[in-house]
Amino acid sequence: MTTKHKIISTLYMGIASGILLGLLLKLVEFVSQIRVYTLLLNVDFIPFIGQIEWSEPIEFLFHVIVSICIAYVFIYLAELLHFKKSLLKLWLLSFILCLPTLGLYFILSVSAIKEVPAWNDWLAFTYWTIAHLIYAWVLPLLYLKTIKKEKY
Repeated sequence: MTTKHKIISTLYMGIASGILLGLLLKLVEFVSQIRVYTLLLNVDFIPFIGQIEWSEPIEFLFHVIVSICIAYVFIYLAELLHFKKSLLKLWLLSFILCLPTLGLYFILSVSAIKEVPAWNDWLAFTYWTIAHLIYAWVLPLLYLKTIKKEKY
């Protein structure tokens, strides 16, 4: 992948998958009233950043930036490990990269100042997990789409 194509692919994959994850959790929160979307965007516990009252679009932007970073690492590792043609290996890589987000649920729940689900709210954790597994499933599909476009 050329450098220009890698940058475009990273941005595309990170933005698309990040928006999907955010909208999915926003829908879950709207329907269930369980604040998993609020938890996803929450930065109130981070020194300095948490002291500022950010708008929802800015908090969402922070989330998308993290997603872009994950996409970058995914592309880097997929190419390093020569996984380009194996969807199964790409899914495994994506799952491994996204696995820490499941444990992050507990850290974010305990650290949050805003009202978010409790660390032991298993329904909220289930929603969080399903949404992040969907994210991990979509990331390789977007990657395969970007490497197909490179050929044309």
